[in-house]
Amino acid sequence: MKAIIFAAGVGRRLQAVTQGKPKCLVDIGGRTLLSRHVESLTQFGVAPIVLVVGYAQEAIRDAVALEFPAYDIRWVVNEQFVRGSITSLWAARHEMDDDVVLMDADVLYTPEILARLVRSSESSALLMDETVHQDSEECMIAAQGRRVLSLSKTLPPRYDEAGEGVGFLKVQRRDIPPLLRSVQSFIEADKLDMEYEDALTTFFKDVSVGYERIGGLPWIEIDFPEDVLKGTQQILPAIERLKHTTSAIPVI
Repeated sequence: MKAIIFAAGVGRRLQAVTQGKPKCLVDIGGRTLLSRHVESLTQFGVAPIVLVVGYAQEAIRDAVALEFPAYDIRWVVNEQFVRGSITSLWAARHEMDDDVVLMDADVLYTPEILARLVRSSESSALLMDETVHQDSEECMIAAQGRRVLSLSKTLPPRYDEAGEGVGFLKVQRRDIPPLLRSVQSFIEADKLDMEYEDALTTFFKDVSVGYERIGGLPWIEIDFPEDVLKGTQQILPAIERLKHTTSAIPVI
């Protein structure tokens, strides 16, 4: 299984903290988000790791060269990184030649969350935090009968269950062609300023995508300066406590 991490965006809302660095290099508890991603993926035997870069990409390349010189890390450059995340997914389409985990780079999370996705009996799946109810711009999973209906900031009129999407999507190899067809229709319509999640409408109709609940496990998407503070003061300590109160997660 291969990981594709989307790390091309500018992260304008976080510039006061990042000071020109990409969001994946935000330091929380003495380590960057990228470093934590690589450690977790390596723990579960997910390789290679593909980094989709754009904004300030040299800083990411330097960080990888310094910390992970011997790792199997590949690079995809999104030249249109100022547009929506759909451009990052499309730029990485040629790397989708195996089972993949598509991952937003700006998430701090306990490794158990990734374990639930990688181990899921669902061949293609999302992660749902069912404890979250939408009150602002959360990207929500709506599901019916254990099947994902949508992944969007706009909920459909009817669904059985909903919760916030963590930002990771596991796709088995045979489901990649319908995923790319769904995205391609928006690329060809020049809708490049949208998030890739909103381009998956047809994919969810054509493919049975399941989900794993992760409510109660510590995680946070880092979008605003206050998220860095919460990540440092609340989420990271909760992650550390979980490490000490649960048995070690075996390598897959």
